[in-house]
Amino acid sequence: MSAGPTWFQRYLLPGLAFKGFVIGGGYATGRELAEYFLPGGPRGGLLGLGLAMLVWSTVCALTFVFARATHSYDYRAFFGHLVGRGWIAFEAAYVVFMVLILAVFGAAAGAIVAAATGWPPIVGTLALMLAIGTVVAFGNRSVERLFGWASLLLYAVYFLFVVFAWSAFGDRIVAGLSTPQPTAGRLAADWIRGGLTYACYNIVGAVAILPVARHFAGRRDAAVAGVLAGPIAILPAIAFFACMAAWLPGIAAEPLPADFLLRQMQRPLFHLLFQAMIFSALLESGVGAVHAINERVAGAWRSRGSGELPRGARLAIAAALLVGSIFIAGRFGLVALIAHGYRALAWMILIVFVLPLLTVGVWRLFAKPSLATDSHG
Repeated sequence: MSAGPTWFQRYLLPGLAFKGFVIGGGYATGRELAEYFLPGGPRGGLLGLGLAMLVWSTVCALTFVFARATHSYDYRAFFGHLVGRGWIAFEAAYVVFMVLILAVFGAAAGAIVAAATGWPPIVGTLALMLAIGTVVAFGNRSVERLFGWASLLLYAVYFLFVVFAWSAFGDRIVAGLSTPQPTAGRLAADWIRGGLTYACYNIVGAVAILPVARHFAGRRDAAVAGVLAGPIAILPAIAFFACMAAWLPGIAAEPLPADFLLRQMQRPLFHLLFQAMIFSALLESGVGAVHAINERVAGAWRSRGSGELPRGARLAIAAALLVGSIFIAGRFGLVALIAHGYRALAWMILIVFVLPLLTVGVWRLFAKPSLATDSHG
């Protein structure tokens, strides 16, 4: 008789998977933080990050509770219950989103490898894509293990990052964060807009990581895991952003703000370790995005009575998506992809996911007895 889900699987794994989805490309390198939070100033940026955390916790909690109530653990099933045939609109938006973020991850991996070794960026891009394809080919268990071990590495490295940053330029961090700046008018608009934009295009991760959210024992598990997902995902960003504030305004123009900060610390070995961590974060995010597609196809495969989706098919799907993303990454580059592509995606995700969840989803959860009681726990 197999043991039931552990507390880690029920409460922490969904948040770690969500963190893994959102931390890639721009968060881990600092590029997203520079794009969406530095315009509001140090204090405005922290307020914007807090706003993003509240949005993530709220939407993740509602998503997980709705998924548990309807037993929907891939995005096709989830949106089938939420908006019926309207699921097609989300799938179209998600495929566009996924190709774009994989291009961002590929561009970031290429930039990191080029900065660390001097090799051509395509080497880093291809290495990341190969690693993503390998992990997703082995299915849910492989993906869950990646999220667990990569998270340990990430939090340990971010802790050391903050320690070394305070040791090297702590006086500048204090000065940057304590500089009086108004939060009214334009600056207020900057941090609110930045926080909401960043939250909205990343919140699609709440649906993308549903394959690892199968372990809830009841509605309470789903709600708690959702609320925890916001802080789990945002805390490293808050610590990172505080360190970035020490080097305003120049750091805003850096393609890889993390690399700039690491150079100021003058710790070559830790510099290499941090770059390895960023690569693992890109791997986490890419795996989360591609695994969602694989699980959507696997659900349709099972519904036809064909059993489990073969490993070769999982790898072939991943390869097709990744190859297209490589060309986009090479064509546009990291900064342009984040600055322009993500803003358009924020509106797409708001319309096809967040608004239906906050209206139709909430109504179905609390107005329909069959979902409100959730007889399965």
